[in-house]
Amino acid sequence: MKTSTVLASSIALASSVLAGPTDLTTRASSNTPPVKVQGNAFYDSDGKRFYIRGLDYQPGGPSNPVDPIADISTCKRDIKYFKQLGLNTIRVYSVDNTKNHDECMSELSDAGIYLALDVNNAKYSINRADPGPSYNNVYLQSVFATIDAFAKYDNTLLYFSGNEVINNAQNSDCAPYIKAVTRDMKQYIGSQGYRSIPVGYSAADVSKNRFQTAEYMNCGSDDERSDFFSFNDYSYCPPSSYQQSGWSSKVQQYASYSIPLFLSEYGCNHVTPRSFQEVSALYNSEMTGVYSGGLVYEYSEESDNPHFGLVNINGNSISTKTDFNNLMKEMKSNPAPSGDGGAKKNGSPSKCPPKGPNWNVPNDALPAIPAPAKKHMTQGAGKGPGLTGDGSQNAGTQSSGTATPGSGAVTSSKSGSASSSAAAVSFRPGPFDVRPYICAAVVLVSSLAGASLM
Repeated sequence: MKTSTVLASSIALASSVLAGPTDLTTRASSNTPPVKVQGNAFYDSDGKRFYIRGLDYQPGGPSNPVDPIADISTCKRDIKYFKQLGLNTIRVYSVDNTKNHDECMSELSDAGIYLALDVNNAKYSINRADPGPSYNNVYLQSVFATIDAFAKYDNTLLYFSGNEVINNAQNSDCAPYIKAVTRDMKQYIGSQGYRSIPVGYSAADVSKNRFQTAEYMNCGSDDERSDFFSFNDYSYCPPSSYQQSGWSSKVQQYASYSIPLFLSEYGCNHVTPRSFQEVSALYNSEMTGVYSGGLVYEYSEESDNPHFGLVNINGNSISTKTDFNNLMKEMKSNPAPSGDGGAKKNGSPSKCPPKGPNWNVPNDALPAIPAPAKKHMTQGAGKGPGLTGDGSQNAGTQSSGTATPGSGAVTSSKSGSASSSAAAVSFRPGPFDVRPYICAAVVLVSSLAGASLM
């Protein structure tokens, strides 16, 4: 009886080992390796140049701000259409920083898709009509909480610090506040020990000061400069050409620009359905030495901006439009070029533009970070307000002075934050090798059996 009991116990032990969990080891995702900036282009962790081939994604539009990547059913429904188009990036304009996004970000990663994310929303943003009071600690807490919510995902491609805040020739005085937000975001990312996720601005299609905005975002000390610059461009209206649209002139204008440049919105709709002829120019070697791709506006047809959608959404049903099929055809016919595409890995910052009729920024001085927001650099942001908070534009303490250049540099970092952010996307269960446990169990059984016979 004793021998049988020992053997039974040993076999039970071996069985429990073999039936144990299979997620003891992890492996990095290979579908969306982290992307970084080098020179005027993006590169993945293997050193391969990364081109943005994407679209803008905000079902419901600006009048009905809903987080589309917090709802896994919506996410799964739409990802299959992203894959049909051959996309590698989506831009989301508004998210709820109180929600969990693990499932959707994982599904996107499985599909090889990155996220370009705006950190602002309608309630928490810079007010172009009165930017000073809106740049306050309550606003920055929401921005930092959004960074926290997405920093752990390898397929978080970049953060937009603002979108079309400057939208005419008269409100360029918003520029220092946009640039201050960029500085604060970069400092917060570094202070929390996160990987270096690029931060930059998405400019409006305003020809009178677009280039000045680009120069301004890339001038000054390193802590103040953007990691990339993007702008919305609807000037290529087929039937047209690289030269006729003015795109060739823009390539010449930005030829010496030293950080990545891409289109955060494109897709002229003067003629519908849209043919997307401009895709062939955007990913041609004539442009890729300066541009890193772009994002088509937009995924779903919305009443706020009619005739831009690629699909119609009716409840949970999707019907594709002719625009969808035309874009899919153009994407397939115009793959990203091989090699570095003429990118420059070295360059110099821009000179800050002088004040002029369409640029009302007298110098390169920036507002200092609001005093109550400084604590977040060491203490973190805490829980965000989501999309239903009270708002921030007149809610908090605003800046009380001018920043010293370099004051946004990272002085200390939380050790291990970047490496320990075990994201749902970054790490997945790896294969579990049972052989060592089988051997150990067999040895144990044999030893105990032998001992019982002695």
